Amino acid sequence: MKKLSFSTVMLWLGLIFLYAPMFILIFYSFNASKLVTVWGGFSAKWYVELFKDQQILDAVWTSLEIAFLSASMAVVLGTMAAFVMTRFRRSWAKLSLSNMITAPLVMPEVITGLSLLLLFVHMADLIGWPAERGRLTIWLAHSTFCAAYVAVVVSSRLRELDMSIEEAAMDLGATPLKTFFLITVPMIAPALTAGWLLSFSLSLDDLVIASFASGPGATTLPMVVFSSVRLGVSPKINALATLIILAVSLIAFLSWYFARRAEKRAKAAME
Repeated sequence: MKKLSFSTVMLWLGLIFLYAPMFILIFYSFNASKLVTVWGGFSAKWYVELFKDQQILDAVWTSLEIAFLSASMAVVLGTMAAFVMTRFRRSWAKLSLSNMITAPLVMPEVITGLSLLLLFVHMADLIGWPAERGRLTIWLAHSTFCAAYVAVVVSSRLRELDMSIEEAAMDLGATPLKTFFLITVPMIAPALTAGWLLSFSLSLDDLVIASFASGPGATTLPMVVFSSVRLGVSPKINALATLIILAVSLIAFLSWYFARRAEKRAKAAME
C-alpha cells in the first residue's frame, strides 16, 4: 500500500476545509423540512418553490445582467489601465496612476460604497444626473472596482509577453491598433477571460457596494438573500445557492477547457 506523503494529506485537508461547507449546503437543499438545520427526508420541493418565487427570480436576472455588463466594462477599462501600467515609460505619473488603479483592491468595500453614494448624490445635485439610483449606478460602481482586479491580472500577463512579436508585426506594416487586436489580444486572451470571470463573480457576490449604489427599483440577489436571512434562513436559499454553485462550476470548467485547448493550439502552431 502506497504511503501518503505529508503534502498529500495537507492537500486533502485543505480541500475538505474549502468544499465541505458547500457539499453540506447542497445536501440540505434537498431537505424536506422547513427547518434548515433539521433533516426531514429527501425532497426537491424547495427547488419547485424557488422557481415560483418571482422576487428571487427577478433578483437573479438583475444580478446576472449587472454582472455581465460590469465584467465586460471592467475588462475594457482594466485592459487600458494594464497597458498604462506596463507599456509606458517609468515616471512619477505612471507610478501614481498604478497606485490609484490598484487602490480599490485594498480599500474596504464600505468606504468604496459610501464614496460612490456621495458622488452620485452630488452629481444629481449639480447636473441632475443620476435622477435616481438603480441598475445604471450599480453597473458603474461594480465596473469601477472590478476594473482594478482586471488591471492586475492583465498587467501580469502583459509583462510576460515577448514584445519582439508585436515589434515584428509593426515592422511589417501593421498599425498599432491592428497589432493590438491581431497579435496582443490573442496572446492575452486567457488573462482577459480570467479577468472577466473574476469580475463577474465579484459583481454577482457584492452586497455592500450594491446596497449603497442601488435604488428602490433595483434589488440584486445578495440583497434579497441577506434580507431573507435576517428573518430566518429559508430552504429555498439553499436550493438557490446550489444552482449558483453548479452554474459557476460549469462556467469555470468550460473556461479552463477552452483556455487549455487554445494554449495547446498556440504551442502547436509555434512549433
